[in-house]
Amino acid sequence: MKLEKITNKRSSDAKRRYGDACGTAHALELIGDRWSLLVLRELMLGGRRFSQLRGDLPGISANVLTQRLAELEARGLVARKRLPPPASVQVYEATPWGLEAEPIVQALGRWAARSPGHDPTLPLSGVSLMLSFGTMFDPDRAKKFDGRIGFRLGPDSYLARIKKGRFKVARGEAGAGDVLLTASPTAIAAVVYGGAPIDSLLVEGDRQLAERFVKLFPLPAKVDALAS
Repeated sequence: MKLEKITNKRSSDAKRRYGDACGTAHALELIGDRWSLLVLRELMLGGRRFSQLRGDLPGISANVLTQRLAELEARGLVARKRLPPPASVQVYEATPWGLEAEPIVQALGRWAARSPGHDPTLPLSGVSLMLSFGTMFDPDRAKKFDGRIGFRLGPDSYLARIKKGRFKVARGEAGAGDVLLTASPTAIAAVVYGGAPIDSLLVEGDRQLAERFVKLFPLPAKVDALAS
């Protein structure tokens, strides 16, 4: 039975290969399976438990998530780690090489946002929202912006720092910001990208700073798919 499983795995791996020396082809062999890139995306801002990954990727089954994590681990992109007491839980982390894929995730996101079929009102995870801010951030609009923005997204908290036209975000104590935004990732995205009123969010602290913040992330122009 064990030999049969190994044989089936090798056969499955062979089917994923393109037989093409191009690095792009090999990249697809590494992260081109359904859900693989999104699983890796969820690890870009730190380790996550299996249950947290399931919660932030509601369309994925437990079996598929288990399989994708095992594949990404075998390819050197993800590693398992047990947190010390009192947590004493297993988490999955992106390896240093896995983290190098962040610009790929951002470039794909910006490119795909130009599609007429892209709908920014669909659900998204907290990590996805934070990464999208880094992707869509306009340094010119932020030249005179200096502040810290906290985000409380259910059980997850993030703290963004914007200064001298640069945007950085990490998991952290959201209450340490000059302003704290509390809502679902989808609700915040609706304000930043969909033009929904900021009153739909719970805003604590410097409201004027919050109103300036939500204008720093313009979406790229949609492409005319019918243009010659």
